[in-house]
Amino acid sequence: MEEKKTKSLFPKKHIDKGPNQRLRQRTAVLIILILIVGLGAALLRLSFLTMVQGSELQEKAVGQQLSDTVLTAKRGSIYDAKGTVLAESASVWQVVLAPINFENDEQRKAAAEGLSDILELDYENVLEKTKQKNYYTIVKRKIEVEQRDQVIELQEQLAKEYNCSNVVQLLDDYKRYYPKDDLASCVIGFTGADEQGLEGVEFKYDSYLSGVPGRIVTAKNARGSNMPFQYEQNVQSEDGNNVYLTIDEGIQSICEKHMAQAIIDNNVLNRGVCIAMDVNSGAILAMVTANGYNLNDPYELPADVEAKIKQLPENEQGEERSKSLAAMWRNKCVADTYMPGSVFKMCTASMALEEGKITDSSRFYCSGYMRVEDADIGCSVTSGHGTQTFLESFCHSCNPAFIQIGQLVGIDKFRDYYTAFGFAEKSGIDLPGEAKDSFWPEGQMGMVDLAVASFGQNFNITPLSMLTACAAVCNGGYVLQPYVVSKITDARGNVVKTMEKKVKRQVISNETSKKMCDMLAAYPEENGVSGGQVAGYKTGGKTGTSEKIGVTKPQSSFEKDYIASFCGIAPTDDPQVALLVFLDTPDGGAYYGSQIASPIFINIMTELLPYLEIKTDYSEEDRAYLNVSMGDYTTLSVEDAKKQAETDGFEATVVGSGNKVLSQIPAVSSQVATGANVVLYTEGVQPEKVTVPSFIGCAAYEANSIALQAGLNVSYTGAVSSGGVATAQSIAEGAKVSRGTVITITFSANTSEGNSD
Repeated sequence: MEEKKTKSLFPKKHIDKGPNQRLRQRTAVLIILILIVGLGAALLRLSFLTMVQGSELQEKAVGQQLSDTVLTAKRGSIYDAKGTVLAESASVWQVVLAPINFENDEQRKAAAEGLSDILELDYENVLEKTKQKNYYTIVKRKIEVEQRDQVIELQEQLAKEYNCSNVVQLLDDYKRYYPKDDLASCVIGFTGADEQGLEGVEFKYDSYLSGVPGRIVTAKNARGSNMPFQYEQNVQSEDGNNVYLTIDEGIQSICEKHMAQAIIDNNVLNRGVCIAMDVNSGAILAMVTANGYNLNDPYELPADVEAKIKQLPENEQGEERSKSLAAMWRNKCVADTYMPGSVFKMCTASMALEEGKITDSSRFYCSGYMRVEDADIGCSVTSGHGTQTFLESFCHSCNPAFIQIGQLVGIDKFRDYYTAFGFAEKSGIDLPGEAKDSFWPEGQMGMVDLAVASFGQNFNITPLSMLTACAAVCNGGYVLQPYVVSKITDARGNVVKTMEKKVKRQVISNETSKKMCDMLAAYPEENGVSGGQVAGYKTGGKTGTSEKIGVTKPQSSFEKDYIASFCGIAPTDDPQVALLVFLDTPDGGAYYGSQIASPIFINIMTELLPYLEIKTDYSEEDRAYLNVSMGDYTTLSVEDAKKQAETDGFEATVVGSGNKVLSQIPAVSSQVATGANVVLYTEGVQPEKVTVPSFIGCAAYEANSIALQAGLNVSYTGAVSSGGVATAQSIAEGAKVSRGTVITITFSANTSEGNSD
C-alpha cells in the first residue's frame, strides 16, 4: 500500500547551511576583496610611477637604450688689446676603442700592448677595456702630435698584421696653451683638466669662453652593446667666444720687467703690485702681481717655496702646498687691501679744495709733530717744516699740515668724500675675488682717527681703488668703473658684447681736478727723481710709505713692516695714464716710497710714455742728455768729413794717411750722446782696441766724460736726469773693444735720495 506524503502545516522559517557552502561564500568574498585591494594598489602604483617618477624612469629608459658621448667644444681664445694671442686651445686628440669589433684575444692583446707602450698606460687596464662590448671606450685624452702619429702607425699595423680595423680611433680634442707663459698670469688665470676656468678672466668669463659641447648619440641593442655606426647621430659642438682684453702686451711686459727687478733689488718679502690705467675710460692697460706664475704649469711652486714645504712633516705638506698655491695665484691688485699712506693725500687735498676750505694763500704750521687730543702724531721731518703754503705742504708731504687740512674738512664730509671716491664699495672690475675696504663704522670715527686718515693711515683699501681714485682726481673728477675686457666676439668674428666706459659719479669739479693736476705736477718738480720726475715728460704724482698695522710681521731688517708706494699720472697737462706701484715689505737698504717706489715709476714711465706716443717736452737740462743719430761720413774727403761731423755736433778722429774716409766707428745711424767722437778710417788698418771702464754709479754727465777719456761713446737709456745714476752698461767693465764703440748705459733713479713721504 502506497504511503501518502503529507505537507507540513507549519514550514520552517530558517534552514541552516552546510559547512561547505559557508566556506565557498567566504572564499568568494575574500577573492573579491583581494581583487579590489590588488587592483587598487596596482592603480595607485601605476599613478605614482606615471605622475611622480615618470620623468626619472623615462631618463633611465633612454639611458638603457642610448649611449650619449660628449664632444668637447673648442674653448675661445684670449687676446690682448692689439690682438696678440694670450690664451688659446690648440688641437690635440683623444684615443678611443670600439672593442666590440675585436674578433679574438690575439687582436685584443696586440692593441693593448701597442696602446699601453705609446700612451704610457698600464697594459692590464688597457687590455680590460678591449674586452668591453661597445663601440666607444675612451683610452686617453689630450695626446700630442707625436703620440697621435704613433697611434696612426698602430692602426695600420693592426689592419695589416691582424686583419683588425676600426678598433682604434682618434677624435679631435683640445688643450689650453698660454704662448706668453707667465705674462699677466694673475689677470688671465688658467683652466682645469676639463677646460673649465679656475682663475682670472678664464673663470670670470667661463660661460663665454667654454662654448657648447657636441654629442655622439648611439643606440644600444637588447644586450646593452652599442649598435653599429649607422645608428649614430652626431651633434656638432659650438666653439667658444673670444675675449679681447684692455691689457696691452707691450705695456704689461714693461711693467713686469721693472717690477721683477725691483723685487730683487729691494729684497721684497711679500711681492709687489703695479697697475696702469687709462684715466679717461677706466680701461686697465697693465696689471701686475710680481712675480707671476707659469700659466702652462700653474701647480708648480717656486723652488724655494717647494723646498720649505718639503722640510715640514709629511702630514702638513699637503695643506701648506695648497696655501702656497692659493697665495701664488692671488691677484694682490684686487684681492688684497693695504693702507695707502701719503698717496691718499691727493684725495684729502681734493676734498678740501672742493669744499672751499683752503686756497692758495692758506698757511699751515709744522713743528715736527702735532697733538690731537691725547696723541702726538709726528712728521717725517722731525725738526718740522715751519710755516708753509698749501702747495708746499703737499710737496713736503707734511703730516701735521694734512691733519689740519683734514680737520677743516671734518669727519662727516671726509666720510662722504671717502665714499664718493669709491673706497667704500667694490670697484666692480670684471675679475674675481675683489676685496672690500676696511674703514671706521659710521659714528665711530674720532678726531685722532680723522687725523691719521687724512694722510692715509689706519684704514685699508685695494690698490685698484686707490688708482681709480687717482684717475678721478685728474680726469675732471669722474669716478670710473675699471675693466679688463674690451669686447667679446664669436668664432666668426662677430661682436657678441662690448664693454664701454662707465661713469659712476663726479666727485670733484673740473676746476678742482685741474688744480690737483697742477699740484701733482709740482711734486716731482720740487722733489726731482725722488718725486717721480721723468726726463722729457710732464709727470705728476705722490709717494707713500705706510706702516702695516695688525698683521704678522715677517722676519725683516727693519723694526716695523712697511709698504712703499708711488701713484702718479702723465702728462699732467692732459692726463692719459695713471700708474700705481707698491712694494710689500721691502727688506733691502730702504723702505721709503721716495727711495724705492719712485724709481720704479720713473723706469716704467720712461719706456711706457714713448710706447704710448705721448708728446715729449724736454727741458734744457734734459736736452743735454738726448741721444742723437750718427751721420754718414764715408766716401767723403777727410776735410769734408771733419767739417760735416763738426757741423753735426761731433768730434772727429782720423786714422790713416789717406784722403778719403772708407769706414767709421760708430756706425751710421747709431744712437749716441751729444758730442760723441767719431773715428774716421782712411785705410784698411786694424782698429785700435781700448778698455771699457765701469760706469756704474755715475751720473749722465760723468759717464759721458769717462767714455770720451777712454776713447768710447755712450748711449743713454732710463732715468737720465740730474738725479739718475748708471745701474747697467751694455758691455762689461774690462772688455777690449774698438775705439769709438758705443756703450749703452742704463740709468735709474737714485734710491738714496729723499724721504718726503
